[in-house]
Amino acid sequence: MKSIDQIKQEENLLINTVNTTLKLAKKIINCSIEVSAKKTLGFNINVRNNIVENIEFNSDRVLFITVYNKFSKGSVSSKDFSIDSIKKILNVAIDISKNSSSDFFVGLPDIKLLCFNSDNLDLFHPSEMSIKNGINYASIAEKEAFRLDKRIFNSEGSFFSSHTTINVLGNSLGMLEKYKSTLYSAYNCMIAKEKNSMQRDFDYSTSRKIENLEKPNILGKKTAQRAIARLGSRKINTMKSSIIFSREISCNFFSNLISAISGDNVYRKSTFLLYDLQKKIFPSWLSIIENPHIRQGLGSKPFDNEGVKTHIKYIVKDGILSTWLLDSYNSRRLGLISTGNSGGIHNWLVSNHNMSFQDLLKNMNTGLLVTELMGQGVDIVSGNYSQGAMGFWVDNGKIQYPVNEITISGNLKNMWLNILSISNDIDVRNNIQCGSILISEMQISGN
Repeated sequence: MKSIDQIKQEENLLINTVNTTLKLAKKIINCSIEVSAKKTLGFNINVRNNIVENIEFNSDRVLFITVYNKFSKGSVSSKDFSIDSIKKILNVAIDISKNSSSDFFVGLPDIKLLCFNSDNLDLFHPSEMSIKNGINYASIAEKEAFRLDKRIFNSEGSFFSSHTTINVLGNSLGMLEKYKSTLYSAYNCMIAKEKNSMQRDFDYSTSRKIENLEKPNILGKKTAQRAIARLGSRKINTMKSSIIFSREISCNFFSNLISAISGDNVYRKSTFLLYDLQKKIFPSWLSIIENPHIRQGLGSKPFDNEGVKTHIKYIVKDGILSTWLLDSYNSRRLGLISTGNSGGIHNWLVSNHNMSFQDLLKNMNTGLLVTELMGQGVDIVSGNYSQGAMGFWVDNGKIQYPVNEITISGNLKNMWLNILSISNDIDVRNNIQCGSILISEMQISGN
């Protein structure tokens, strides 16, 4: 990791580059312009079977320029921050805008929505983590997994990464804001074998602060335990059954809602929720709040990719869909206002029933606990859902045996309305923070 002084120099370079580009554009042409600069620096380490397989260094710097010439748009990017390069790509962007077809809905955000005073969200926590330390972390995680049980016989790899990102955004409306963040991640994947059964599983940890990462020995043990638990997996008969999505995949379940309410899909009329704004799509006890301002949050941002100030809002309130996810373009297409979601969502907090995972199993009594999903079997136009799954069969509220080679299917509208409960084992490692989810019934395809 670079020193604080070096990071400060990089930040100043980005700010000066954005400022210079805006001033040059003002001299060249009377039009609207947005300029952003981003710097990512850090490293990735991959260790497998106690051998360092790969070390990757990142030091990527990129400049983005978008010119809005009346109702036409021209966008370019460059990794060259020299004055000559900036002048060249600025002229290219202007030429593109002059030769692009008109679109009444393109343009900068409404000035009233822009962020002119970025909040400090405590996202930047640099450390002195070295390559040697990163290798040591990954190696310890893998060694602990091997040490736990003789049935752990191979590794798919142990990974560690450390990155700092600097974002600067400015436009011709007078905005020039910045923020920087750090992100540390670790991942471990092991293979277990017993008789004729061989299974793999993984675990991971991610945080803004290095000291909040899972300890490597704990990460390794968890990974080994997860792989061993899958040994002896079997198919089950085709049936309809209650299902629990474990906390590890609950974020994937709710990520389908992101696609279904994104402005692009709404104005194109390619979502099954097209006519469901302000209507009930979840049980009345369920709410989802987006909070972009959680300190050290993995999805926290003071402003979105267009510079619109982020704000706390309900996505779902008491089961009712409260908003679309809009940027400036698709909000204009729909005659609405940007929700500050250009570039995605920011920390979704899903409500729960404040019950433990064990109580959730007891509530289900008999059914399927899904711990991993495979494939991309979700149709946002129809809401039809079909994915390969792995997990465990539960009977009398207790896990009985591992299950694999099955498919679960249904329709998202029915699945969402059929959520019976969510436990309080919230997974904070994702942009969507949610516990395990109990659904009353889904189709299981097996033997």
